[in-house]
Amino acid sequence: MSRFCWPRGWAPTGCGFRTGCAGCWPRRASPWPGTTSATAASRPTCRPPPPATPSPHSSPSVKRHTRRRTWQMMPSPSWTRWGWRSAHLLGVSLGGAVAQRVALRHPGRVRSLTSMAAVPGDTSGLRAMRYIRMRTLAKFARLRFPDTREGAVAAGIAVSRLLASPRRPFDEPAAREAAERNADRGIHDQQAQSRQIGAQWHGPPISAITRPTLVLHGEDDPLIKPSAGKAIASRIHDSRLVLLPRVGHEIPECAWDTVATEIRTLATNSRQLPPAPGN
Repeated sequence: MSRFCWPRGWAPTGCGFRTGCAGCWPRRASPWPGTTSATAASRPTCRPPPPATPSPHSSPSVKRHTRRRTWQMMPSPSWTRWGWRSAHLLGVSLGGAVAQRVALRHPGRVRSLTSMAAVPGDTSGLRAMRYIRMRTLAKFARLRFPDTREGAVAAGIAVSRLLASPRRPFDEPAAREAAERNADRGIHDQQAQSRQIGAQWHGPPISAITRPTLVLHGEDDPLIKPSAGKAIASRIHDSRLVLLPRVGHEIPECAWDTVATEIRTLATNSRQLPPAPGN
């Protein structure tokens, strides 16, 4: 659900998964290293969004109203257009909150739920601030980069450095490679960050989630406190909490095996449960 690239050389495909992402379309690909033809990934490729068109929702009052109702009008998950009736859902950071909300709105479409480095999906606005490290937000606010591709790459490296665990040497070459592969000028858009924090949720509480759930959180997360992961796990029945040592707000190589194994175990165990309503 989150806007991020699988680290080069890794995805949960070695455990038998086909991967896709919100806003992406899967395509056939030859097996990645470590996979067989039976477990090869459908590696996602992103289509550019359609050109922006003038909208009647351009006035501030309508924008606020539209944003306030965003989560009330959540459509069917995007993977339905790929022909997938249901999926194992992984969301990281804001994507974790979105994944929780999808599991609430569309339980029949979700086989299992993994929420990583996220706040509770029913917590929004000022209530979410209790889980946010304000010092890190202040550092984000001080970042200044030109609105160019080079500036986006530099911003990506700076953000990766801020979000990495302080108990592990920062891998700048890897951060640069990731930033160059996914140069996103919106990464230092403070207005976008404000919209994310301020988006409201008008649905049921996460305690109503019935799908098998895994909660992952880095012990050293410098942006979202581990108490957020603990709160999610305490409120979703039969969920499992895994705190990742030496991990920040990221998926570093040292955590790849653990993350993939935990997701694979969750998926395997979910097969033994009755299907969700509507599935």
